[in-house]
Parts: sequence; C-alpha cells; structure tokens
Amino acid sequence: MNNQEQQNVAHPFNEEAWNRETYEAWVQRFGTPDEAADRIGKQPLKSLSVLGEAIGDPAGQRIMNLMGSNGSKAVALALLGASVAVVDFSPGNQRYALELAEAAGVPLDYVVSDVLKLDMTTLAGTFDIVFAEMGILHYFTDLTPFLNVVQTLLAPGGRFVLRDFHPVSTKLISSRGTTAKIRKHKVDGDYFDTSLEEQEASFAKYAEGESPKVWLRKWNLGEIVTAVAQNSLSISRLDEEPNLSGDSFDKGIPKTFTLIAHK
Repeated sequence: MNNQEQQNVAHPFNEEAWNRETYEAWVQRFGTPDEAADRIGKQPLKSLSVLGEAIGDPAGQRIMNLMGSNGSKAVALALLGASVAVVDFSPGNQRYALELAEAAGVPLDYVVSDVLKLDMTTLAGTFDIVFAEMGILHYFTDLTPFLNVVQTLLAPGGRFVLRDFHPVSTKLISSRGTTAKIRKHKVDGDYFDTSLEEQEASFAKYAEGESPKVWLRKWNLGEIVTAVAQNSLSISRLDEEPNLSGDSFDKGIPKTFTLIAHK
C-alpha cells in the first residue's frame, strides 16, 4: 500500500468503525448517562485530571473539544462554568454526550462532523481554548489540516491544549503483565516508522460482536512538536508525564504528554 492509498483508506475505515455500537460501548464502560453524570458531578475537576491543570480555571471560557467522543470532559468543563462545544463524527458519541449533559444539567453544543470538514462560518476565531486529548493525532495521516482547524477556531491569544499518549509507549515499547511485580517491557518498535497500522478501535473491548478496526498513523514527539510550531502556533510548554494511575507500573517510562500552544 503506497502513501496515497493509505491516505485514501485510513479515514473512511475510521469513521465507519466509530459509527458502530459506540453508544452501547460507553454504557458498558461508564454506565448510563445518568450514572456517569452523577459521578462526574461530584468531582468535575478531578475527572479532568492533568487536562484540568493545563486548561486552568474554565469559568467563563469558550472551549472547543475536537473529536470529543462521549463528552465526559466537555460536561466536566461545563459544570465548572465553561461554555463548551464538541465536534465528533460519531452519532453514537453525540447521543451519549447530549444525554450526559442533560443529566448533568448543563448546556452542550455537539456538532456531528468530520473535524476537517467543520463549517467555520460562525465558529472561526470564537474560542478561548481548543483542546484534544488521549488518542486523537494518530487518526490523521497529515497533521497540518487538523492544526489549521485549531488555528482557525482560536480567538487571538487563544490557547491550544493537546494531551495524548506518549510516542515512547505507543511506538517503541510493548508491555506485558498486570501487576508491578510481573510487569515486563520490551523495546520492539520502530520509533521512526511512518506506516499506517491496523488496530481495534479504543472502545472495541466494550462493544458486542465483531471488533471494529481503525487505521492509525503513530507520530513521534518531534513530528508533533514541529507540526504545531509550523502552523502559526507558539508553543509555551511541553510536559512529559509518567504513569499517573497511582500504581507503580512503568516507572521511568513516559506514558502521556501535554503540549500547550497559543495563537
């Protein structure tokens, strides 16, 4: 499969996968929207984790969550006083997110659209913060169009927050074992590999029936930082983070990163 063929097949396969069984998968993972809203409502800031620290006080902020999935982060931010919009191409995600917002008693603007085809007529330059988090960039075979969307949506001086899985853990190292005592790591990946890789969709283990597949382009950290810097965004911070689950797994290995940039 050549590069042009990869670009042609990757996105349609991903969209089809995310339009299958997503609502039911989130119910299996997080409970009904009512149950999830009750849990988020008790500690909305805690549910944001490191993302909340990067965003800061969201009260009064206009925030866009790109490819915002089931809306859990967006609803937490709305509970903290932000005006939040979400873009995602899965109707199942939209259904869960809107029911979650209704149960939490907060407004949520949810647009079902391919993020690269988003209608900018009323959205351009209107957001104080645009963010994407935890498994977004690998759905793109070229980061420039995605970052152009970010730049267009941001108001002057606005902030882009990207939190994602660290390439060392996704591209270079594989791990086995479910407890710290037996956890084993192996360096068996190619950090500089640029090919597409077929994997199960992230919600697949919670879905019934055949596991949906997606095509992923796993970027290394240098590629990500360079792409952001070359798209009229000024990088102010890059934090590489260890395992934050509270377990002693993967000590010394970067698991996630948070990048903050400004327009």
